[in-house]
Amino acid sequence: MRVAVIGAGHMGRYHAEKFARLPGVELAAVVDRDPARAQVSDFRKIPGKVDAAVIAVPTNLHHEVARACLEKGMHVLIEKPIAATLAEADDLVELAAQRKVVLQVGHVQRYSNAFQALARRVDKALYIDAERLAGFKQRGAEVDVILDLMIHDLDLALSLARSEVEEVSACGFHVLTGEIDIASARVEFASGCVADLTASRVSQAVVRKFRVFQPGLYASADLQGGKLRYVRQAAGVIEETEEVHAGGDALTAQAESFILAITKNHPVLVDGAEGRRVLKLALDIGRLVRERLERFA
Repeated sequence: MRVAVIGAGHMGRYHAEKFARLPGVELAAVVDRDPARAQVSDFRKIPGKVDAAVIAVPTNLHHEVARACLEKGMHVLIEKPIAATLAEADDLVELAAQRKVVLQVGHVQRYSNAFQALARRVDKALYIDAERLAGFKQRGAEVDVILDLMIHDLDLALSLARSEVEEVSACGFHVLTGEIDIASARVEFASGCVADLTASRVSQAVVRKFRVFQPGLYASADLQGGKLRYVRQAAGVIEETEEVHAGGDALTAQAESFILAITKNHPVLVDGAEGRRVLKLALDIGRLVRERLERFA
């Protein structure tokens, strides 16, 4: 399986390392506009030379690059978010279906051992609480904090709620950039589940908190450390248990799943339609934040 990585920036380099180590896979090309970082400078030169492409270019270029690859019958793994707009996402999903190729979206945290263990325990989420705070980095600043950071937890919340979104409210602010740098959203689902999510890229400390409540169970997840803590009541006694899901490599697991989807027709955990669903929610939150900022400007 000949694979090209398009975009040799921060994530692209990681993708190249993971695919280069997979058995049965040849990292046939690394593409970047900067010739110092890659063998190929124009992605238009790779069709016919590779079977699949991993796209790790800036979000505003996702549609252009992915469309060119899909049109040539290449399978595509594209970094989150799937595209910059819903129209672009719809175009990619439709094109992948027409060409009968795999379109997978890189919501990598779905592949963490800890989250998968959590998802197996949660069957009726009532309340989800997530915080994702980070210091400012120029990388990713071409989009707002919702598409940059919150979208990770939006994807996880959607996968656990297993229900359609009914209502969304949100607020947020500009701090260091012209885009939204800190945001908070409440998402209410048809099932009755509610998710409160906060994301910031102007924090002094890195925080990753993810909590889920369901009847009879409270779960707290440290997805970075691979630690889960469960609290439940049994026969009138409060029981606390901890699990450690050490090891594992979510990015490698994602790469392996992409190859298996192509070669063995395995189900795609986050396909184009799922990536589009997450994008719609993220864009709705961004719109609500901007409307609020304009109202109180």
